[in-house]
Amino acid sequence: MNYHWNWGIFFEPNPMGTGNYLDMLLSGLVLTLKTALLAWVIALIFGSLIGVMRTLPSKGAYWFGFCWVEFFRNMPLLVQLFLWFFVLPELLPKAAGLWLKQLPNAPFWTAAIGIGFFMSARVAVQLQAGIGSLPRGQKMAATALGLTTVQGYRYVLLPMAFRIILPPLTSEFLNTIKNTAVAITIGLVELTGQARSMQEFSFQVFEAFTAATLIYLLTNAIIVTGMRFLERYVAIPGYISGK
Repeated sequence: MNYHWNWGIFFEPNPMGTGNYLDMLLSGLVLTLKTALLAWVIALIFGSLIGVMRTLPSKGAYWFGFCWVEFFRNMPLLVQLFLWFFVLPELLPKAAGLWLKQLPNAPFWTAAIGIGFFMSARVAVQLQAGIGSLPRGQKMAATALGLTTVQGYRYVLLPMAFRIILPPLTSEFLNTIKNTAVAITIGLVELTGQARSMQEFSFQVFEAFTAATLIYLLTNAIIVTGMRFLERYVAIPGYISGK
């Protein structure tokens, strides 16, 4: 292969005037983490609510949760981002649509919300499975103690369920980080976007995407290591993650 390798390219000034090419990649990593963290907060909040609704005896709550999960889980993330970014402003009243189009950092907010809703469906299903894996006596004991339904979930069911599903939640958080790369299609210049910009400016495509790959791997390895310590700390003996 006739290709000129140049690993020193990372320390050469970039055309943006913001430092060298390594600084470009690191700034992309920062934006990736910001987007992923906000998306994960949204996913946890909505996913927890929907997951609980899918375990309630109310048929209305169950079917609302069912429709939410099926809508966001079965539609490709790329299509959802396009709908939020390009289609939604056209469907809203003119003033609201214009406000969305002129919103500062619109790609960031759209990506965070879109990915958050997409991942919330997966969190909801896992939480439903976690609650369903608990012995029936847990809920019956909460009722016997005089706890309301909200109190039973708050103090008995959810603390146990979240500890059980912590390992798969770790995987979903890693997926959230990786899913931010899809947001390049709506103009979010995160880590993948910066790697693409680097290869367009320098024509060093292999170096750019090799560095991006290593940054993704290192970031996710740090997160996995931290979550393993957390899993051991909150593990419940006798359950999936227990000792």
